[in-house]
This record gives sequence, C-alpha cells and structure tokens, in this order.
Amino acid sequence: MAWHPRWGRRAQHTGQLMAVLALAALGGCATRPAATGSADRDGPLPNPPANLAQVPDAVPRIEPIRIGGPNKPYEVLGERYEPITADSAYVDRGIATWYGRKFHGRPTASGEVYNMYAMTAAHATLPIPSYARVRNPANGREVIVRINDRGPFHKGRIIDLSYTAALKLDLLRGAGPVEVRRITYAEIRAGTWPRPAEPAPVFVPDAPPAAPQRDTTATVAAAAGAWLQFGAFAKLDAAESLRQRVAEADLTLLPLLTIVREAGLHRLRAGPFPSADEARATAERLRADAGLEASLVPPR
Repeated sequence: MAWHPRWGRRAQHTGQLMAVLALAALGGCATRPAATGSADRDGPLPNPPANLAQVPDAVPRIEPIRIGGPNKPYEVLGERYEPITADSAYVDRGIATWYGRKFHGRPTASGEVYNMYAMTAAHATLPIPSYARVRNPANGREVIVRINDRGPFHKGRIIDLSYTAALKLDLLRGAGPVEVRRITYAEIRAGTWPRPAEPAPVFVPDAPPAAPQRDTTATVAAAAGAWLQFGAFAKLDAAESLRQRVAEADLTLLPLLTIVREAGLHRLRAGPFPSADEARATAERLRADAGLEASLVPPR
C-alpha cells in the first residue's frame, strides 16, 4: 500500500521529508519529498482533455471501508490523525487546494493510481473510500468527489481536489474556501443524496483548462446588511491571496468572503453582517488577532 502526503500546489515546507518518512512507516511510501526547484513544482499538464467542465461528478455507492491501511491512525509533522471509519456525518469549512501533474499517474493512499482528470480528492480523515459534496461558497458551485487519498497537511486546508474538480468549482487559480460535506452510506441507501432536480448552469471556462482560470468573478452588488472591505486590487490573484489569508485567520468568515468586481477593481469583502456594530467588532478582532485591516463599506 502506497502512502504520500499532499502539500498544496505552492507549498515549500521544510518538514516534508519528516512527513514522508512518517507515512512510509505506515504503509510503504512510493513517492519522494518535494524538491524546492521550480522544475518540480506542481501544476497542470499541457494539452488537457477538452470539455473537462462537463465531466460527470462521482456517483456515490456503497464501498467497504477497510479497517487499517489508509484508515488507520497516523501522524504527520507532529499532528495525529484518526480517520473516520463509522458511517457518521461530517461537515467542515476551510481552504481547498488542488494537485496535478506532480502526482498524476502515481499511487494514492488507497493504492489506486491518481488521475488528475477524474472526480477525486484527498482528505486527512474521511474514510477511504468515501464520497463528499464540495461547495464553493463564492459562486455556489458544487461537485461530488470520491475520497481516495490523504492530505493536505497545511493549517486551514481541508481538502486537495483533482484538477477537474477544482476546474468545475473555479478554483484552479489557487487555494479557496469551500464547504465539505460527507455523503453517508445511510444517504446512499435511502437515495437522499442527490439534490432536487433543477436546471444546472453550464460552467464554460473563459480560458483553456491548461491555464489557471482568470477573472471569472461576476460583478456583484452588495446585498442588504453591513459589509467589510479588506482591500481592492487591480489583479484578481492579489484579492484571492488576501482571501486565503483572511480565511486562515478566521475560518468562520469563509461563507461571508467574496470578491466583488466593481469600478475595474477586485474588492475582497465579507458580509452581510446583521449590523454595522457587528461588522466593526469583527474588524477590530481581526486587527488585534491577525493584523488584518478592514473598513466598513459605506451604505448606498
């Protein structure tokens, strides 16, 4: 059984070798620690298949969960993880990353070969195999993935998506906030896991899938309520980077964070808050705890 950690697309961590050795002790590691040179950085493959946005989601089915192997407790970088083996519900919010060519064609924690174009994902504690619904709160898009790998092991990051899953959620440009909800065996048996039938919007990337998706954030008017603004940027990447920093400082803000394109700038905002006083209190707490500055958006 092959095991390896997932480090996120841009991570360079001095403890990676320790993590690899720890996982190797559990199951025999078939990978090598990430190098620091740019030639070994993860990313997309050239000339990906066409129409990846139309790849069907994983279809949940009952698959036995083997006790031991990828589902036994393990330790990475001093943190102990105990994978779930019961048919229990699970919901979490945090940062999602994706992994690509560096691991494409190599064994996952389940022993299956990783296919970056399939609808799969890595998670630190969900059963292997199992299924999860992943939602991007910034745009409302959802996908269903099959969990067949372990990782990521960065604070605040809760899932590593395949390339195609990240593309369908519009997360190829980098890390972004998501909600992960396990689909249990009870839901699969009862047939209650599908969403009510409704016309599904077709997502067509406005850049080739081989490249990070750029500037697909819709122009959004601020909804009723109080809003905070953390910054305004000419480049979307800068707003995305700040969104990740804010989310890592306070995961409870994940559902509230959004990037609004207004007057030619990408504005990172959080809201709506029930009142201006609550918004100001949140801004003061973030300033004190994380050194993050935010201002109240003037009402229109």
